Amino acid sequence: MNKKYDVIIAGGGAAGFFTAINIAEANPELKIAILERGKETLSKVRVSGGGRCNVTHACFIPNDLVRFYPRGEKELRGPFSRFGAGDTIEWFEKRGVELKTEDDGRMFPVTDSSQTIIDCFNTAVKNAGVQVLTGESIQSLYKGEHAWKVETQNGTFICDKLVMATGSNPKMWDLLAELGHTIVSPVPSLFTFNIKDPRIKDLMGVSALATVKVKNSKLEASGPLLITHWGMSGPGILRLSAWGAVELFAKSYQFAILVNWLNDVDLEECDVILKELKQEHAKKTVSKKSPFDFPNRLWESLVSAAGINADTKWADLTRNELQALASQLIEGEYQVNGKSTFKEEFVTAGGVDLKEVNFKTMESKRVENLYFAGEVINVDAITGGFNFQNAWTDAFIAAESIVNGNI
Repeated sequence: MNKKYDVIIAGGGAAGFFTAINIAEANPELKIAILERGKETLSKVRVSGGGRCNVTHACFIPNDLVRFYPRGEKELRGPFSRFGAGDTIEWFEKRGVELKTEDDGRMFPVTDSSQTIIDCFNTAVKNAGVQVLTGESIQSLYKGEHAWKVETQNGTFICDKLVMATGSNPKMWDLLAELGHTIVSPVPSLFTFNIKDPRIKDLMGVSALATVKVKNSKLEASGPLLITHWGMSGPGILRLSAWGAVELFAKSYQFAILVNWLNDVDLEECDVILKELKQEHAKKTVSKKSPFDFPNRLWESLVSAAGINADTKWADLTRNELQALASQLIEGEYQVNGKSTFKEEFVTAGGVDLKEVNFKTMESKRVENLYFAGEVINVDAITGGFNFQNAWTDAFIAAESIVNGNI
């Protein structure tokens, strides 16, 4: 027997729940169902932010917020003006969830538990009468003249409006391609670099503010760089991986990076600084203490890599040794050989082509009464609560559009 709904939302994740709640609370008369293929809903919310759920980021100006999105920057400017980080904070506060801001701008529930967000959503859908159906794997989508037919392995659902909030699901992208949508091939975003190099071999846990460039490329990013047992990570590397997702995929993750451990100091400035240090610390041993704002262990390693003996005094440094040291500090070359996933952050670049989405309504430009929310479209962001903010914004606009569409 066919099950008839006003709205069906495909996907029981953050975007799907947020869409359903906003529709149902705005128009309680509508019959709404969430179809989730897995046994559990909101699984990505559960693991986000190490189990704390990084709900959003304390960035309240749309023009600033969009800069954290390698794909979607231009398209999201308008949507963020309608529902941004401040609106997210207010939305959760109205439902009894208080958020706090950490020093780096990331925002979490004050409970430091993703269960708080999950409980909020589950309570809201229950109170609003939204049906949440798990174990419903969509097999086909058919658009009739007046309604959608959604087939799962368990049966057939009929609805007037369909919202795709299925994240980075290749099977769903295939179904959308069959409906006439262009799918930008998915590639991983947010990953760390696998590097085996004697200079960083025993420096696990060392962190420094650095600028990293991909050699023979325009890709460049700055931020804290963390040395790990497999290579390099930290916000700077993750930022580079997000903006370089497509290009680095094309390189099969085999490329060289140039690391500037002094971040915004160039080679010429570094030469001057080192000559001054040579005069100031003439009688001191070069490798003994880092004169820069990064740990001694890293300094010792870079001094050694420059071919300077451990007991060499500053006064005894040759011109060639000073140049070699400056080169290690400003343009140290490291070979990347593969990538690793960043924690549980499974973020993908790719999805429905942005040109085929109306960002004033989140409705498809190709298929009437088809809406999108979240990572199903070709939008992704760096880590820090930005991917969730995109989900909330898309979902809110799709919900508002559906409600105002007077089903």
